[in-house]
Amino acid sequence: MKFQMKKIITLLFIAALSILLSACGSGQETNSSTAESDNVTNEQNETTEAAVESEEPESSTEQAVVQESAIEETTEATTETTEAGSNTLVVYFSNTGNTRAIAESIANGLSADIYEIIAEEPYTEADLDYGDDNSRSTQEMNDPSARPAISGSVEYMEQYDTVYIGYPIWWGEAPRILDTFVESYDFTDKTVIPFCTSASSGVGSSASGLASLAGTGNWLEGQRFSGSESAEEVMEWVNGL
Repeated sequence: MKFQMKKIITLLFIAALSILLSACGSGQETNSSTAESDNVTNEQNETTEAAVESEEPESSTEQAVVQESAIEETTEATTETTEAGSNTLVVYFSNTGNTRAIAESIANGLSADIYEIIAEEPYTEADLDYGDDNSRSTQEMNDPSARPAISGSVEYMEQYDTVYIGYPIWWGEAPRILDTFVESYDFTDKTVIPFCTSASSGVGSSASGLASLAGTGNWLEGQRFSGSESAEEVMEWVNGL
């Protein structure tokens, strides 16, 4: 009887111990799982934070580099445009369009800059009536001191080495507004090439008269065109200078 009681007590003790050990193991596994989950979460958070911290500065840096590069490229392009400017200028005065056509042929053929002399007070058809002794053009040409005002001016005249100057012939001379122009600029160290248009009159003394008024520059002999010459004919003259 005593032996059976001891056996029962022993079995109960073993059962109780097994339950206790099982409970402890489960708690440890739960704590371990929780700890591992916490560690994974912390690692994910740390990875995310690290990514944010590393990407933002890199992004800002990259933007700064791109902006700086764009500014440098724009500056270089501006410099190249300025340095690549033509050193030849074609200047012309035209009312009927004949001189303009010749001037444009020269400018296009040489890839030169072009500038139109425009009177501050535009000439009307009545002003150009050569048969009227009281017309504006007649009065100007009869007055060697007349200097019609010009609207605007040539920018950076100093950059040009060669200047073509075109005009129509009025009474065997260049219009007085050309006197205004040549007296307004310094042609030192520049080659100046006059050309004119007329129905019949030649260059005459118009070119030498302008050279005298300018006082500076290496003036070449002028050339007369009818106004109907083709661009090929005009460039044949230019290329033969």
